[in-house]
Amino acid sequence: MTDALPVGTGSNVIVHLRPSPVVARVMSGTVVLHPDPHAWLTREIDVGAFLAERMTAVVGPTKEIDPGPYFNHNLWLSFWEHVEVRSTPLEAAEIGRALRDLHDALAEYQGPLPPRSAVLDELDWLLHALSADDDISELSAERDRLAEVIREHEDAAGQRPIHGDASFSNLLVTSSGPRWNDLEDVCVGTIEWDVAGVLSDARAAHGDAFSAAVLAAYGSECDPAALERVDQVHALYGVLWRRYKGWKA
Repeated sequence: MTDALPVGTGSNVIVHLRPSPVVARVMSGTVVLHPDPHAWLTREIDVGAFLAERMTAVVGPTKEIDPGPYFNHNLWLSFWEHVEVRSTPLEAAEIGRALRDLHDALAEYQGPLPPRSAVLDELDWLLHALSADDDISELSAERDRLAEVIREHEDAAGQRPIHGDASFSNLLVTSSGPRWNDLEDVCVGTIEWDVAGVLSDARAAHGDAFSAAVLAAYGSECDPAALERVDQVHALYGVLWRRYKGWKA
């Protein structure tokens, strides 16, 4: 008998299928942004399995059953290994090394991945969804300005597989150390996309010195101007997503 226990909500609803070491990840909020959820989840599972064979600091798809993806009762879901999450904060060095290890492992992935510039499609979907309910002219203008920034990143040197949504919320603290989670946005882009997300959370939680220590532990130089531009893209996305969720509530 399975005792289903919800253990997380957000872009996905996470349900631990006790007593098995399996969680179901049910796409909820962001499913609207993906025209082909099956392809999206299939890629995520493939990347997760690839990484789980090469590093411990990742939550991989379960080996207990076929991880999916599945479509049931109008919901898309996949199955992943269960990990015990702790509340102990990570040290700056752990965070920086975890991101570097992830990038080193992803560098070997040969499967097809979308460019990070595909985020423009998601921004456009959100703007269209909000067009009848909000005065979004300023946000639309910001999207147009940042579109050039995003395309510049796509043309920049150093394109490589990246997490695509690297943040503290997707770096779980477990008894076996930090483990990356939520790989649905893995894509090809410059490292600044991931580094900016992690450094932004580091500054917000612990200040500039901690953020600098994370970057030092990561061990690769980043373009400060590129980090700032990525922060601007993240900020616009966050504003649009929060407005959309508030409008749908």
